[in-house]
Amino acid sequence: MFSQFKGGPAFIVTAAFIGPGTITLCVLAGVQHGFSLLWAMALSILITIVIQNTTARISYTTGKGLAESVLSQAKHPLAKILLGLLLISAIFIGNAAYEAGNISGALIGFHALMPPFDYHFGTKFDFLPILVGALVGILILVGSPKHLKNVLIGIVLLMSFSFVITAILTQPSIVGILEGIFIPSFKLKDTLIIVGLLGTTVVPYNLFLHAALVKDVGMTLQALRIDTYIAVGLGGIISISIIICAAALQGQAVQTAADLGQSLAPLYGSFATLLMSIGLLAAGVTSALTAPMAAAFVVCECFGWRSNSVGYKTVALLVLSVGVLFASLGIKPIEIIRFAQITNGILLPVVGFFILLLVNNVNLMRGNRVGIGVNVLLFCIEIFFLFLGIKSLGLIF
Repeated sequence: MFSQFKGGPAFIVTAAFIGPGTITLCVLAGVQHGFSLLWAMALSILITIVIQNTTARISYTTGKGLAESVLSQAKHPLAKILLGLLLISAIFIGNAAYEAGNISGALIGFHALMPPFDYHFGTKFDFLPILVGALVGILILVGSPKHLKNVLIGIVLLMSFSFVITAILTQPSIVGILEGIFIPSFKLKDTLIIVGLLGTTVVPYNLFLHAALVKDVGMTLQALRIDTYIAVGLGGIISISIIICAAALQGQAVQTAADLGQSLAPLYGSFATLLMSIGLLAAGVTSALTAPMAAAFVVCECFGWRSNSVGYKTVALLVLSVGVLFASLGIKPIEIIRFAQITNGILLPVVGFFILLLVNNVNLMRGNRVGIGVNVLLFCIEIFFLFLGIKSLGLIF
């Protein structure tokens, strides 16, 4: 069946969830817990494969993006307006708030690769984010989703090479890795980081991004399924490799990927630091590109605009510009990020409910409904989404 495979939209999903936030959590998991939480990352990848495959199935069958499909289920005008506001609040405003972190993450990798230089030029304004923003902006303006897919596939493969080779350089215990993946260990005090590993991989905006790309990609349902298995599975290998790298320094004062790269050098040589820096730069750039894309797709679907239209590019550039401005001024929009966390926490179980509803709609899905086994998995995932939603509301209650 793999003869039908060609790189598809799921690679963009992988490019999106392997960002600075995911890398930081994987580093903390490895440094603090060694291999013992590898099972949590493996579980998050399985959840992501199931939910992204289901989303792709819905979009393939209906020919609509996920936001379009969700809004079509709201029959009352007020319900449709409220759903639209939730979608825009969580994805558009949320991605704008997170964009500064994506750009800043890319810059950490850039600084590690380049000689020291003051990009402030004697001011309080950092001009380097403008350079990154300009690069991403050009890709958004001149590149179609198909062309961007090819760029992102290349960067994902670069990340894979960087992090996997670095993990191999640390000479990890194969038995320890297998035990960490297949023998779950859990302590109550580990709950926060376990939820973090799961939550940073199962990202709400990736559901909308994947669906929007699927409807125009022209692949068979089987090819889309294989695409998800390979692309998301590759993302899991990258994440697990980062945890393995960090586990080599278990117990040391390492908080970020930059710290990890510097700490690996005395033990495994400067090549390890170089690879880690390249991987971090690539992760920041891919997330800085995919976050505006996802926000633009959602806004277009809410307002009935065509994808890749002037409206699409305007929204994407607006999200990017907000991130560049915050990153250049060194501003962390804490309140906006808190708002985004809350709205995304509310959105995730709502979207999970609609995915269950849509995929079991006989008239809508025709012969492409899922079986009992997948439905059971989706129901369990929806319970997990509810848990994450309750956790996010804990920020205000």
